[in-house]
Amino acid sequence: MATGTVLATAGSNSGGKSCCKSGPGYASPLAAMFGPREKLIYVTALYSGTGLEKPDYLATVDVDPNSPTYSSVIHRLKMPYIGDELHHTGWNSCSSCHGDAFADRRFLVLPGLISGRIYAIDTKTDPKAPSLYKVVEPKEILEKAGLAFPHTSHCLATGDMLVSCLGDKEGNAKGNGFLLLDSDFNVKSRWDKPGHSPMFGYDFWYQPRFNTMISTSWGAPKSFSKGFNLQHVADGLYGSHLHIYKWPEGEMKQIIDLGNTGLLPLEIRFLHDPSKDIGYVGSALSSNMIRFFRNSDDTWSHEARRVVISVKPLKVENWILPEMPGLITDFLISLDDRFFYFVNWLHGDIRQYNIEDPKNPVLTGQIWVGGLLQNGSPVKAVREDGSTYQFDVPQIKGKSLRGGPQMIQ
Repeated sequence: MATGTVLATAGSNSGGKSCCKSGPGYASPLAAMFGPREKLIYVTALYSGTGLEKPDYLATVDVDPNSPTYSSVIHRLKMPYIGDELHHTGWNSCSSCHGDAFADRRFLVLPGLISGRIYAIDTKTDPKAPSLYKVVEPKEILEKAGLAFPHTSHCLATGDMLVSCLGDKEGNAKGNGFLLLDSDFNVKSRWDKPGHSPMFGYDFWYQPRFNTMISTSWGAPKSFSKGFNLQHVADGLYGSHLHIYKWPEGEMKQIIDLGNTGLLPLEIRFLHDPSKDIGYVGSALSSNMIRFFRNSDDTWSHEARRVVISVKPLKVENWILPEMPGLITDFLISLDDRFFYFVNWLHGDIRQYNIEDPKNPVLTGQIWVGGLLQNGSPVKAVREDGSTYQFDVPQIKGKSLRGGPQMIQ
């Protein structure tokens, strides 16, 4: 996953008078669209499944077109341990703290999914060469919150950070919940109230104006940490639910079962407009995009009779199954709420849809950047007449793109 950091921010003024100092980020998503372009991005690089006993690292990539080192890795920060499996990343402070003049977006939060550690990375002292600030050890997290397998982190307006954890120390999903860290990465407590843990954990998104947080479902760590097994879905080791919480109290008030159209709902997003009470969730295994919304009685629903987008599986040869799902693993919504973009990890394409009519997205762009069906792969898609085909994938600086699009930022 890549996260961007702005090296220089544009000043603002009104009538020649300097405005009061504000906190990090922007006052609104639309304001962010007019901010300066990022000059650096930070990308996690990991060795899980490679057979190489090396520590994961954080790569700093130069994305300034005017720089002599443009489009290259200019620094690698190795983690102090082996076997972390860095996954999602987040910031210690963001636009949620824009009104706090003392807040500072300084630290990148790196949860180690398998090790249970959470790293705080200082990106402000030297943005081009970040350094390790602090390690939150799994023992402390277990002792104070009973949680393990940290995954997604989000900064809060209070200055705290909230981290979803996907299980207990044995890898059981029933032990999952949400970890609350203070501004200096000290473990405060478990956020969800006793008896209000989700069935499975993964991503989450909160909407303060509607006093709601919604979390999604991946699976039991003892299952996914050993590699995906389709039988485990039938065995109930993976989820298909959304969990609706009262924000910020941490009390679960509703569970939505997405059924077979929503197997493995991973990433979730509300529209950026804070007055809109609708959003989308991407179902990985079912390869569907599902719209959810608030009802007049303050409960939440999803469109059960239809999904707004369904990616059809492709007939294939030379693969483990006769049909290959797209496997939607991530998506994002443009800051003006006009488009969303999602990735099909296995098929290898990124799609753009116009969502100005949220109930009826329209495909407006598509590009293949990897996946299992690119030219030269042994795996081929099969047409109805039995002929086969593959997709052209562009080269970047003379190098072929390997793997598939899994996260976007």
